[in-house]
Amino acid sequence: MKIFIASALLLVGSCATLRHSEKVNNLKDSITYKNKSLVEIYLNTIKIDELKSHVVEVSSDKYMGRMTGEDGHNQVCDYIRQYYKRLNITAPESHPNYYQIVPKDALPENLNASQNIIAYIKGSEFPNEYVYIAAHSDHEGIVNGQIYNGADDNGSGTAAVLEMAEAFSQAVKDGFGPKRSIVFLHVTAEEVGLHGSRYYTQNPIFPLDDTIATLNIDMIGRVDDRHLDNENYIYLIGSDKMSTELDFIAQKANATFTNLELDYKYNDDRDPNRYFYRSDHYNFALKDIPVIFFFNGEHEDYTKPTDTADKINFPLLQKRAKLIFATAWYLANAEERLKKEIL
Repeated sequence: MKIFIASALLLVGSCATLRHSEKVNNLKDSITYKNKSLVEIYLNTIKIDELKSHVVEVSSDKYMGRMTGEDGHNQVCDYIRQYYKRLNITAPESHPNYYQIVPKDALPENLNASQNIIAYIKGSEFPNEYVYIAAHSDHEGIVNGQIYNGADDNGSGTAAVLEMAEAFSQAVKDGFGPKRSIVFLHVTAEEVGLHGSRYYTQNPIFPLDDTIATLNIDMIGRVDDRHLDNENYIYLIGSDKMSTELDFIAQKANATFTNLELDYKYNDDRDPNRYFYRSDHYNFALKDIPVIFFFNGEHEDYTKPTDTADKINFPLLQKRAKLIFATAWYLANAEERLKKEIL
């Protein structure tokens, strides 16, 4: 009798495994880029020289390290805002100057009020569903008389968002605007405790219940020690924690367009670095929104005044930005809304 029961349980377990395997395979097979050549047209508008121009500007000494609430950071925010104006990418109706003010009382002591920057492209078919592409714009300011330029952290992410915005803007001009709305979000006060993204998720401009996913970019312009022998990589963090489909979409985008090594080392819940909790996507995850944190890992210039634009690997930054763009394109244009389901 014991043998019979064990055999029966084995059979049930095998069937369950088979059904799960089929479900996973069916989901993977359903994710395809039917308009691959069209996506490639706009991927190719993400240019190395334009990425470099943005990184060099944002990490310039003249902005004095972009400390939250200080003049240098305010000037960078205006640079970002003016760029969206030139692209004719609109501000939210409720915030026509592109700024969401983050008040002094929402920030740590001794910091001035600051601002998040929000621009968006309205979706053509599902305008009330939103895909966020986010990056923080602040850095550490001046420490012991030295300017902390933050070219990788997070000039690289800021530049990537701006280039992706330009690519989507060109698609709109050509008659291929996204089906869902895309929100370009530059948050403040990440370096001092994720306060800008926390303020946004507590005071959202667009309904969070209708947010499909948030793609957060924080440091994608350098190579860490783990990958010195193979720079063709990017860390994905959080991509499978709230939606298996989201992770599969990123994998398909990569396999179709960029062929980077997708490294999940820091996605492990047991990772002592706890990166999942350390950048702005986390505040969206707390609101039950699927997220991906794109990250290159720490390097010798991380949080040092030597994190300067001349050390950015711009061809690699371009490739990583293309991966994120392709992921966002799929999310924004899929026939069905992303499923919050873990397989």
